[in-house]
Amino acid sequence: MAKKLLIITYYWPPSGGAGVQRWLKFAKYLPEFGWEPTIFTPENPESPAIDSSLNGDLQDNISVIKLPIWEPYTAYKRFIGQKQDQKVNAGFLSENEKPKLTEKASVWVRGNFFIPDARKFWIKPATKYLRNYLKENPVDAIVSTGPPHSMHLIAMNLKKSFNIPWIADFRDPWTGIDFYDKLRLTTFADNKHKTLEKKVLQKADKVVAIGNVMAKDLGNISNRKVDVIRNGYDSDDFENKTHSLTKKFTITHVGSINADRNHSIFWDSLQTLLSKNPHFEESLEIHFVGKNDISVINDIKKYKLEKFIKLTSYLPHKEIFEILCSSQVLFLPINNTPNAEGILTGKIYEYLAAKRPILAIGPPSGELATVLKETKAGVISDFSDKSSLTKNIENYFEDYVKNNLLCESTDIERFSRKRLSANYADLLNDLQFTFSKNNPK
Repeated sequence: MAKKLLIITYYWPPSGGAGVQRWLKFAKYLPEFGWEPTIFTPENPESPAIDSSLNGDLQDNISVIKLPIWEPYTAYKRFIGQKQDQKVNAGFLSENEKPKLTEKASVWVRGNFFIPDARKFWIKPATKYLRNYLKENPVDAIVSTGPPHSMHLIAMNLKKSFNIPWIADFRDPWTGIDFYDKLRLTTFADNKHKTLEKKVLQKADKVVAIGNVMAKDLGNISNRKVDVIRNGYDSDDFENKTHSLTKKFTITHVGSINADRNHSIFWDSLQTLLSKNPHFEESLEIHFVGKNDISVINDIKKYKLEKFIKLTSYLPHKEIFEILCSSQVLFLPINNTPNAEGILTGKIYEYLAAKRPILAIGPPSGELATVLKETKAGVISDFSDKSSLTKNIENYFEDYVKNNLLCESTDIERFSRKRLSANYADLLNDLQFTFSKNNPK
């Protein structure tokens, strides 16, 4: 008989973007391993994008409960002069030349009054609703996934009422996230964030992170073991896809690029190669799919690369795979921030599954570099190492000219969503067994 799992998540189809993928895919495959998911999610979230193509992953045996949420974004958009139908950019991505004074003020309000985040107003109504729901519909375990970390606070409230085994699943850090120092926090607000974070980490029966560095950092905060279950790729997304490689030497990036992820050495390296190799100029094409910070546009102009650039604002997730598989090179810059060693963007696994060479920028000693080395899927240059980056691009181009630009992508099956779901089911089974032994009825 299948065991019941309640998943508390802010992101769920038709919401698009990176935040939805992890638990959409786990919910898809967990029933094969004896866990029947029920999703609890807002009815009217502020989504980064709408992507109806994700509905194809929704299984008939997944129950979805939706409750309306109130968020301060209507007032926020009015305050900064943004249209109500415009999406709020995440991760401090700015499409304006200079942030308005109102935007700077709103960041201060966000960090100091909306703790842990702007979804805090959903905590009480969601807790009340789920308390009533669980009385009639008991479950065997609860998973909360954040950010937004308000989801963990809902689960923590339920834990007090029902003593159900609970996993706090972290897709990104809390106080260790790359933009935490940009929130303009008062000492009081900083302490409150850290207190809530530590409370969640200590009260959850298990804590799960997506990478080893994040797990170590969260473990240091809570003085406990944190399990690692990574993000991955869904082999179903790559099946029956017909594609041929682009004729041009196409370097593709999929996803948003904020200022911390925009590295001038990339544009500088391209300009260097263009100036010394006419064939490179004839062949080069840069394709960016997703939102770009104003610094990206400025660098494109600064290095006179406009004619080589193709910008696509957003594509449904299902349309991404043909672009990945047909590109000559996949570009993967990570944020030049204090937590760079532990950044593992979700797109790395879909890049691996596309089996095209990866050109990365990030710390050579970081977790991304380890994955690239283990899978033999690409090369990485440090944030300021223009010489290395230029050489890596040049080497890829020489292989392209010889029609020999290949990628091994070995040992990537461990990152398949189905196998990762099996790992999560094992974790849930162990948790339930231990919990039942320690809490006999």
